[in-house]
Amino acid sequence: MRKLALSDEILLTVEKPARYIGGEVNMTVKDPKNIDIRFCMCFPDVYEIGMSHLGIQILYDMFNRRSDTYCERVYSPWVDLDKIMREKHIPLFALESQDPIKDFDFLGITLQYEMCYTNILQILELSQIPIYAKDRTEDDPIVIGGGPCSYNPEPIADFFDFFYIGEGETVYDQLLDAYKKCKQEGKSRKEYLQQVAQIEGMYVPAFYDVNYQEDGTIKNFQKNDSSAPDKVIKQIEMDLSNTYYPMKPLVPFIKATQDRVVLEIQRGCIRGCRFCQAGMIYRPVRERSLSYLKECAYQMLNATGHEEISLSSLSSSDYSGLQELVYFLIEEFGSKGVNISLPSLRIDAFALDVMSKVQDVKKSSLTFAPEAGSQRLRDVINKGLTEEAILNGAAQAFQSGWNRVKLYFMMGLPTETEEDIEGIAVLSDLIAREYYKIPKDQRNGKVTISSSASFFVPKPFTPFQWSRMSTGKEFIEKQRFLRGKFNEQLNRKSIKFSWHEAELSELEGVFARGDRRISKVIYDAYQAGCLYDSWSEHFKYDVWVKAFEENGLDIAFYNSREREMDEILPWDFIDTGVTKEFLYNEYQQAKEAKVTPNCRQGCSGCGAIQFGGGVCFEGGIQ
Repeated sequence: MRKLALSDEILLTVEKPARYIGGEVNMTVKDPKNIDIRFCMCFPDVYEIGMSHLGIQILYDMFNRRSDTYCERVYSPWVDLDKIMREKHIPLFALESQDPIKDFDFLGITLQYEMCYTNILQILELSQIPIYAKDRTEDDPIVIGGGPCSYNPEPIADFFDFFYIGEGETVYDQLLDAYKKCKQEGKSRKEYLQQVAQIEGMYVPAFYDVNYQEDGTIKNFQKNDSSAPDKVIKQIEMDLSNTYYPMKPLVPFIKATQDRVVLEIQRGCIRGCRFCQAGMIYRPVRERSLSYLKECAYQMLNATGHEEISLSSLSSSDYSGLQELVYFLIEEFGSKGVNISLPSLRIDAFALDVMSKVQDVKKSSLTFAPEAGSQRLRDVINKGLTEEAILNGAAQAFQSGWNRVKLYFMMGLPTETEEDIEGIAVLSDLIAREYYKIPKDQRNGKVTISSSASFFVPKPFTPFQWSRMSTGKEFIEKQRFLRGKFNEQLNRKSIKFSWHEAELSELEGVFARGDRRISKVIYDAYQAGCLYDSWSEHFKYDVWVKAFEENGLDIAFYNSREREMDEILPWDFIDTGVTKEFLYNEYQQAKEAKVTPNCRQGCSGCGAIQFGGGVCFEGGIQ
C-alpha cells in the first residue's frame, strides 16, 4: 500500500483532502525502481480544474504507454495546504507515488491561462526546485512548458528550461529518447538542452538573448548557441484518427469542473474570428473520423462510469459528421441515462432538435455568443453571425419551450464606439422581445436573458496582436455606460447583466503580449504574496502595480499603445503556419469592417496549407 506524503492529521485539517491522495479510478501504477524516466505533469491550478483538462489526460496516457516512463501528476495546493507545507517544509509531491517532484527527471507544466503564472512559481518553490532555470543543477528536474500560453513564452521564459510549441502527440518520444540516451552517456543538462533545441518545435530560452531599443521595444532577438534554430515551428498532429487518446481517462474522487467523458471531435476552426487566438494557432481544421469517435465513446463510458459525454471543439457545428455522430450517441446511450453535452453549437433547427432530445428544456438554458452588440462590430471581428440569425435562433428556441438564454459579449474591441456598446443592451432586449411575441397562453413562464460582458484582451498570433487595449479605467466607464443602457430597455426586468473584473483583464493583457522583462515582475509579485490570481478573492491588484513600478515597467507600454507592422514582437520567433502578413492584412480588413469568408467558403491564404492536410485539402478548396 502507498504511503501518503501527508499525515492524516494534516489531511483532516485541509479543505477537500481528496485533492492530494491520488488513487483515482484508471490511475496508472508502476514501480519507480524499474523506470528510466520519471515525468510529472502539472496543471498550475486547483485539482478540480486541472482534472478537467483533456490535454493532460492525453499526455498522461501517451507517456504511460512507454514501458520506460512513468508519468504522474501534480496540481497547485490550495492556500490552506500551501501554508502548512511551507511551515513544515514538506516538499510538493506527485499524486501517484506520493514521491517528491524534485526527484523526478521532468516537470511538465501546462500553460492554459496567463493568470496562473504565480502558481507556476508556487509549484517550483514548494517542490524545492530553483525558480530560475539558470540556478538549476544537474540534480534538478528539467522544467518544460507547453499549451496555448507558450505561443508567447517570454514573460515566463526565465523559469523554464524549454518550451514545447504545439501539440504534444508529435515529438515527445524524441525528447524522452534523447534524454534517456544522454543520461546513459553521462551528458550534462546543457548538452541535453542543445539536443532538445535541434528537435522541431522546441524553444530553449537560455539560447537566445533579447536586446531593447531606448523606447522599450525589442531591438533584436539573437541566438547565443548554434544549436538553436532561427524559427521555432509549431508541432501539429495531422492524423487525429490514428493517434493517442485516453480510452481510460482518470476519474476524480471529488467533483471536477467538468465531470464527464470528453470527445474531442476536431481541432482548429474554419471561422477566422479575429479576436480568437485558438482559431489561428490550431489551424488547419482536422477532424476525427466517425468510426474512431464512436469507438472512443464506447470505451470511455465503459471505463469511467460517467453519466455525461461532451463533444469538444472550437466550433462543433462545423464538424462534417456532427448530425450522424449526435444521433448515434442519443440512440446508443440516451436510454442508458447518459446525457450528451453540445458546447460550441450554432443555434439552428438541428441544434434545437438535438438539445430537446438530450436536455430538460425546463431546466436548461441556451447559449449564444454574438461577441459584439452591433452588426458593424461583428463584421470587424469577422464573427460571421448576423442579427437576423441570432433573433431567428432565439425565436425558434422560445417556440420549442426554452425561456432562459445566456449571451456572451466583449467590450473594448478595436474600433468600438458607444453605439456598439449600446448595441449589447439593445440586442439583449430584442431577444427578449422575440419571447413575448409568443401568445401568453403558450409561454413557459417568464423569460430570463443573462448577458455577460468580458473585456477584450488582444492575443499573440491574432489580427489584433497590434491593437491598443482599453485601460482598466476605460473598461469601468464602458461598463457603467452599458449598465445605464440596460436600464433604458423595455424588458430590463428580464435581463441580468454581469461583467468581468477590469483590473484582472488589464494584467492578463500585459502577460499575453509581454516580453522577457515581465518575469521579474511576476517573481516579485509572487514573493509579495500574489497567488491564485485568477480567483477574485485572492487577486491583489495593488501588489501587482507596485511590482511593475519597482521594476521600472509601465502597464500602459504593454497595453495602451498601437504597435507598428515592423515592430519586432516578443513571439515573432515562432512559426505557427499562419503568416504575419496574413494577420496584418486581416487587421486592415477589420478596420474597414470587411468580412473574410470561412475556410470552407474559400481559402484566404493564411499559410496553414504548409502542413499538408486538414480543411486546406478538402474538396479542392486549395
